[in-house]
Amino acid sequence: MVGFLQEIVQTFLAFFSILIFTRLIGKQQVSQLTYYEYVTGITFGSIAATIATDGRANLWHHMLDLVIFTVLTIGVSYIVLRSRPVRKVLEGEPTVVVHNGKVLEKNLETMRYNLDDLLMQLRGKNIFNIEDVEFAVFEDNGQLSVLLKSQKLPLTPADLNIETNYQGLYSELIMDGVIIHQNLEQNNLTEEWLLEELKKRQVYHVKDVVLAVLDTEGNIYLDLKKDDLQSPRDISDFSKRHGGKK
Repeated sequence: MVGFLQEIVQTFLAFFSILIFTRLIGKQQVSQLTYYEYVTGITFGSIAATIATDGRANLWHHMLDLVIFTVLTIGVSYIVLRSRPVRKVLEGEPTVVVHNGKVLEKNLETMRYNLDDLLMQLRGKNIFNIEDVEFAVFEDNGQLSVLLKSQKLPLTPADLNIETNYQGLYSELIMDGVIIHQNLEQNNLTEEWLLEELKKRQVYHVKDVVLAVLDTEGNIYLDLKKDDLQSPRDISDFSKRHGGKK
């Protein structure tokens, strides 16, 4: 029984320790995930797993390891932020792999990247012809950035000298049946106004709303818990209406 309680305590300690320390490190690991952050994340997880599962190990020694590793990671991140040469060494540099529709095989070989992977990433960006690519660059986080040739770029309203209205971010007014009062205040709106708008759409209870958002032009999009769909589409191979048979 004592061993079981010890495992529970160690697991809780590992969970909240890794939560606190990763918050201290910041969001860079999630947003960029370079090779350096990838290895750092694995090491954090390994130490936390040892704390949670190894009952024979010295708990506080592993906690000290976690603290030291956190301090080192924060210190290195600060140095990387201040020093461009160090940043290049730890995080790498972007590499051009396509130039003017031509694949740079030597650069691919240097990165140990094959042509199939390159074509897959291009297809993921809806590019099926390498000749359309002016530059393709592998960033230090493994993502592929692509610049199409000027004659292959899609037209924009600016190209046609067409004026457009401002399009900003929408605001969530209701999420999962709960009114987001902060967003109402930011848009100089009141709860009474929102309830009146819901009534205009024959919605009388906020809890019936999954999502309500307001765009910059004042239009409201509503998604209700009970959608009135007469014939919902089923794209699966097995239909429930036919007893699971095709």
